Amino acid sequence: MRRHWLRNGFLALTGLLILLGFWYFENNVIGAETFSLTSGRLPPAFAGFRIVEIADLHGRSFGGALVDAVAAAEPDLIALNGDIADENSDLSAVADAARRLTAIAPVCYVSGNHEWVLDDPWGFFALLEEAGVTVLHNDYRVLERDGQALVIAGVDDPNGPADQKTPETLVAEIRAELGDPFIVLLAHRNDRLDQWAQLSLDVVLCGHGHGGIVRLPFVGGLIGTDRTLFPDYTAGRYTRGRTQMIVSRGLGNTGLPFRLFNRPHLPVVVLEP
Repeated sequence: MRRHWLRNGFLALTGLLILLGFWYFENNVIGAETFSLTSGRLPPAFAGFRIVEIADLHGRSFGGALVDAVAAAEPDLIALNGDIADENSDLSAVADAARRLTAIAPVCYVSGNHEWVLDDPWGFFALLEEAGVTVLHNDYRVLERDGQALVIAGVDDPNGPADQKTPETLVAEIRAELGDPFIVLLAHRNDRLDQWAQLSLDVVLCGHGHGGIVRLPFVGGLIGTDRTLFPDYTAGRYTRGRTQMIVSRGLGNTGLPFRLFNRPHLPVVVLEP
């Protein structure tokens, strides 16, 4: 009887340790995923241009592992796609991490829904700018190589000011100045592919969906951030017309860390002609 009890206890303990190890892996070990996006519109000078996307970090640090993973991807640009911080974050620590990222490559940031409910969102944006981050408030930057141009544009989250510039106005301004350049848009929300396709954007990088929090094999995301079941556009590549959208599953969580079959996600986007 005693041996039977010891064996069952050992099996139960082993099973518990396996479950705890799996939970730790799913919530703490970053998985980089490379997406090669091809377009005949890409200026040849930007062939192989690499963008690492960081979305839905929610103030996590990963003990330096995130900065190491970004550096290993050898990016030409780092995109911070919103919800980098939330109401529970140590904002100075987030800014310090951003400063380490700017030592790797230029960093551009757009807001997510959570930054706009911080006590002082504009103060947080200023911290990022002091760390060397380019904060895009419905704005854009032109990158040039060998006389050719690529536009990095960014739109604020809808949780921002009600009178903010619309994406349509921003894209019209870009085309009024530059004609019809190749545009990479940074946005937080993952549910606007129709809008981006109507604007004939080339590449859109976004997050917000957290990969569906729990992902089921052969099914995909289970729970949307709006608590709907089986949400759309939660992870990976989506194409409509000439628009290619990459959705990050995110890196952190709101509240308790809980991700299942859904490791912290670090997309590496490689542009090819």
